[in-house]
Amino acid sequence: MHRSSFSLLLTIVGIFERFLSLWVALAIAAGVTLGALFPQAAEAVASLELARINLPIALLIWGMIYPMMLAVDFSSIGALRHQPKGLVVTVVVNWLIKPLTMTAIAWLFIRGLFSAWIPVAMADQYIAGMILLGVAPCTAMVFVWSRLCSGDANYTLVQVAINDLIMVIAFAPIAAILLGVSQVLVPWDTLLTAVGLFVVVPLVAGWLTRVLLRSPVRIARIEARLKPLAIVSLIVTVLVLFMVQAQAILANPLAIALIAIPLILQTYLIFWITAQWMRHWGQPRAIAAPGAIIGASNFFELAVAVAISLFGLNSGAALATVVGVLVEVPVMLSLVAVANRDQRLFPDQLAPSR
Repeated sequence: MHRSSFSLLLTIVGIFERFLSLWVALAIAAGVTLGALFPQAAEAVASLELARINLPIALLIWGMIYPMMLAVDFSSIGALRHQPKGLVVTVVVNWLIKPLTMTAIAWLFIRGLFSAWIPVAMADQYIAGMILLGVAPCTAMVFVWSRLCSGDANYTLVQVAINDLIMVIAFAPIAAILLGVSQVLVPWDTLLTAVGLFVVVPLVAGWLTRVLLRSPVRIARIEARLKPLAIVSLIVTVLVLFMVQAQAILANPLAIALIAIPLILQTYLIFWITAQWMRHWGQPRAIAAPGAIIGASNFFELAVAVAISLFGLNSGAALATVVGVLVEVPVMLSLVAVANRDQRLFPDQLAPSR
């Protein structure tokens, strides 16, 4: 590609990225419309699953994550042990604070403020689904959000890897305690497949690409060329998600809204708690912003799979986790915008706190 053509491509991508929220809104509208008009096509797309992970969406997410993995410098990962504070915040927020705040907010809204519109039996299931979302920190999309807010790729990878390791041990007992059930059967195929698809495979692909290209200039150039793929993949992911869930949205609009409100509030609350803690501990924006986003986002594939296995496909718990899927992308894009614009909350550099 000639230099002039390359510059033109970057300009077009910059303009497209500037109005990303608009394209996402249009993708949501298009997805719901297509799902309503062509329900059989939506069902066909939804049926393409492996270990309860939708393969078309997985492929699109992979297209978003791969450019991020190109930025991972394996030679510098070892040095992150000298920056433990961001990792401590990530672990404590995801595994001690977030499950408790999600449980409290779910009870406050579903059993309290919204009780007049929700039957008691269904309220218990909605709360269960929301708790499952709160106990499952995200594995895949956080790489996308980190890239959009210029996060440290190496640090983001380590944060996600630590979360994944803890999830293997802590997810089931924490979920069981908060749900008040004797046992939570973890769908290991879903958990391991997701980690493999969204972390291991793109990470290895990124490493091989770096080895083959060698030159940092070449790597930077291919990252820039892949940026349109990442953005288009994000837009199409939103369209497919809403197309697949269009029937549920149209059949239960009030239930969708009542579940979405506390989920959105929980997301902003955890983002704010993490950001303030990172700021207090003197973490720069490249670490603090992705950390706050990791705390706020959810591993919805795992939550949906567990909700279905515990309560059934047509249960209120499963519906609540699906609502988590629907609000995830628009809300996280708004948080990316906050991370990119709020210099007081996310300064580029801070002096370490004493």
